[in-house]
Parts: sequence; structure tokens; C-alpha cells
Amino acid sequence: MNGRIDSGLGQIVIDTDVIATYAGSVAVECFGIIGMAAVSMKDGLVKLLHRDSLKHGISVIITEDNKIRLNFHVIVAYGINISTIADNLVSNVKYKVEAFTGMEIEKINIYVEGVRAID
Repeated sequence: MNGRIDSGLGQIVIDTDVIATYAGSVAVECFGIIGMAAVSMKDGLVKLLHRDSLKHGISVIITEDNKIRLNFHVIVAYGINISTIADNLVSNVKYKVEAFTGMEIEKINIYVEGVRAID
């Protein structure tokens, strides 16, 4: 389902891939996030995604009342408090995605799929 915004002249439709790509670019700018993760369902392997495929580590759901739910699969930096990283990610993504789309974010789930040392 795509996001919909009613303007005075018509309707604006935002594809979930657009929201996922933007949210992914905001997420990798956050302190402590190494990158987005792709989880292979077949064998449970976690792979660090390149910057051009960030949306594959995010799922976007638009609810019936036109609110956004985001699920992030991330790889975090070693030695940094995961709770602090998650709080920073939630606040940055919520603010920037709501400003970008004009839609409200209902929920953000963060799945830490791995830890890597900072290069």
C-alpha cells in the first residue's frame, strides 16, 4: 500500500520504496550505525548492504489510517551502547521522514543483525 496525502488540488501518492530509500539514507548517517543488513532466510546469514541498496534492509508498511511503520535491520558499531544508537536512530528517522513525507510515523522497530568494528 502506498502513502496518500490529500492536497487542495488532488492526491499525492508516495511509493514505499521511496520512503525506504530515504529512511535508509537517514539511518546510515546516524552515529553508531555501520550499515543496513540483508538477512538470508535460507541459511540465516547476515550481509552488509552497499549504499546503493539500502532499502533492502528496511520494510515499510502503510497502515489503514495512512501512518508509517518502519522495520530496520542494522549492523551497529562495536563498543557503543546499542540503546543509545537505537534512540538516536529513532529520533532522527522519525523527524526527517515525517518532514519529508508529511505523514506520521506510528512505529519504528530496530533489529540489530550484527556488530562490526569501526574501520
